[in-house]
Amino acid sequence: MTQAKVGDRVRVDYTGTLDDGTQFDTSIGHMPLEFIIGAGNVIPGFENALIGMSPGETKRMRIPMEEAYGPHDDTLVGMLNRSDFPPDLELEPGLILRVEDPSGEAISIIRVVTVTDTAVLVDANHPLAGKDLTFDITLLEIL
Repeated sequence: MTQAKVGDRVRVDYTGTLDDGTQFDTSIGHMPLEFIIGAGNVIPGFENALIGMSPGETKRMRIPMEEAYGPHDDTLVGMLNRSDFPPDLELEPGLILRVEDPSGEAISIIRVVTVTDTAVLVDANHPLAGKDLTFDITLLEIL
């Protein structure tokens, strides 16, 4: 039977959970994920889990944070002035904002952590940074 290898375009179903069992993402009931193994479009541990799998095969894979979104980087957390944001923007914890350069090119995604009248604590880490992830993966097909 054919096995997935680097360079193959694959279609997978998956469910991702944290160590406490919290589900953070799934393709079940949605469109399956399609990508080329080795192209770097998904986290390295997810790609590596698929190598050697055959269509129809399912596996559970625990991916350490180093092969996922990396460790949480405290240098990516900082305080900004409330006046740095548009006055009509309703800032609240959990709000995700896209930071753009003057030409409109996205340079970062930040998450609002806390808001006061004068300051906003933001975090530019990926929300899953610093976390080990577990995926139940089914290789649907090699395209």
